[in-house]
Amino acid sequence: YQRRVHGVKKKKKKKGKETTRQGHLNKRKKQVSKSTNVYHKLLIKLYEFMNRRVESKFNAKVLRRLKHTRAHRNQITVCDIQKSLDKVDKLDHIAVVVGPVIADRKLMRVRRGLKICALHFSQHAREKIERHGGQCITFDQLAILSPDGKKCQLLKGSYNGEKKKHHGTPGSAGSHAKPYVRAKGKNFEKARGRRASRGYKVKA
Repeated sequence: YQRRVHGVKKKKKKKGKETTRQGHLNKRKKQVSKSTNVYHKLLIKLYEFMNRRVESKFNAKVLRRLKHTRAHRNQITVCDIQKSLDKVDKLDHIAVVVGPVIADRKLMRVRRGLKICALHFSQHAREKIERHGGQCITFDQLAILSPDGKKCQLLKGSYNGEKKKHHGTPGSAGSHAKPYVRAKGKNFEKARGRRASRGYKVKA
C-alpha cells in the first residue's frame, strides 16, 4: 500500500515488528559465563574451539549449556540416567550431563559398564558407578573419546525443583508462589497484604 504526500511516495510501516538499525531484534543467547571456576572456563574455551573446528551440533549444544547459570545446570540422579538410556535403547552410549550427577538411595543396582560424563559427581554416585564397572568421565576426556558426539546421549535434569516454587509474586491474586519465610506462624509476614485472612475478597 502506498500513498502520495505532495508528490512523494510514502510506504506504510508494518506494525508488530520492533526494528533497529541492525534489523529485527532476535532472541539473545547467553554469550559469557560468570563462573569463577578455572576448570569451567577452560571447558568453555575447549568447546568453543571444538564448535569451530568440528562439524557437529553436539558441541554447540554442550557449549550453550556450559554457559548456563548454575540454576539452569540441573542435577540428575543415576536412576534417571539409567531410565533415559533404557527408553531409547542406548545403554552402550555415553550419557552426557552438563551439570552434577547425584546418587539415588532407591536404586540398589546400577547396570554394569555404565559410562557417564558430567561436570560433577557426588561421592555416593561415583562409588556406585565405579563399583559396578562403570566410568565417570570428564568433559576434556570426552573431547578425546568422541569429538563429534557420536555414541553420546545428551541428558539434563528436571527444572521442577524447590527453586521453581518461588517463581512469581507470593500473595498476589491467582499466584501460588512460595514465599521465602522461615515459618508460617502469626509472627512471620502476616501483617500486610490484601488477602482472605485479613477480611478482603481475594480472587483465587
